[in-house]
Amino acid sequence: MSLDTPDPHDSAEPDAPFRLVVVSAGVSEPSSTRLLADRTAQKVLDLLLESGRSATVGVIELGPLAVDTAQAIVSGFPGERLKNAFERIAAADAVIVSTPVYKAGISGLLKSFADILDNDLLIAKPVILAATAGTSRHAMVVDEQLRPLFAFLRALPVPTSLFAAPEDWGQAALGDRIQRAATELVLLLRSGVGRSIADSAWTGYQHQFDGNATRAEHTADDVDFTTDLMRLAAGGTA
Repeated sequence: MSLDTPDPHDSAEPDAPFRLVVVSAGVSEPSSTRLLADRTAQKVLDLLLESGRSATVGVIELGPLAVDTAQAIVSGFPGERLKNAFERIAAADAVIVSTPVYKAGISGLLKSFADILDNDLLIAKPVILAATAGTSRHAMVVDEQLRPLFAFLRALPVPTSLFAAPEDWGQAALGDRIQRAATELVLLLRSGVGRSIADSAWTGYQHQFDGNATRAEHTADDVDFTTDLMRLAAGGTA
């Protein structure tokens, strides 16, 4: 598969590196979940360099944010560390999400983080979805649980999902799948299709009020308090 495709991102900022963010829900040390994400991120970097582009990679470990996440779910207000994580995701050109599988499902830590994530942050953003587990019987968790979640978040997951059980690490097939997923992500990045979708259709999406997305512009000044609904909310009559 050739990576020599037109890159509209080049014409706007020809020297700007792509920004890649890894979100890892692994909590063990060492973490196979983080290892899978790191291998994938490195392959993306390699393919971008081969195509004449560069990228920066940042990592968001959800384990150290577990208490902050739980508090935000209860209070409805994220703390500074979570806000920083949200800002990094908002500024990213692409994301790699990797989770362990517990009790035949994705990590509750990742789901809790997604529950407080501004829905606007991932609109049309290319994403690689990955999971690790202790048995290959959980191989479909990525497509059955992660893919619907990121469809709800209006992201652009690449076609190839990644999954690794213990026996997969020494197999060439895992490397082949990482290569394929990374290639798909690079092609999406260089084509600029995600950026074009968001730029063209942004106003057509339902947005979170005063959200964290880089395109979010809704503030109190944008609210029309003269509508019937707002008068009713204020205790008046329609």
